[in-house]
Amino acid sequence: MAWFVYMLRCADDTLYTGITTEPARRVDEHNSDNTLGARYTRSRRPVALAYVEEQPTRAAAAKREAALKKLDRSRKLELLAVTQTLR
Repeated sequence: MAWFVYMLRCADDTLYTGITTEPARRVDEHNSDNTLGARYTRSRRPVALAYVEEQPTRAAAAKREAALKKLDRSRKLELLAVTQTLR
């Protein structure tokens, strides 16, 4: 089973990073009124998927998530810009 690291752009223009096995489902959970979304995103809806990266294992995804969370905002925005250019 593949794991994904994802980054969301929140309504207040902040970024949220997480891991999941199903990015589309996870974005729906962040945007819904249930308790499955992260506490951080509940007050920052709607959120939109800005970045997704596949990883082979949960451990690899968690490691990459930690690395992305350590980046400052400008580096995260650079990553998003490069990713958008490649699409």
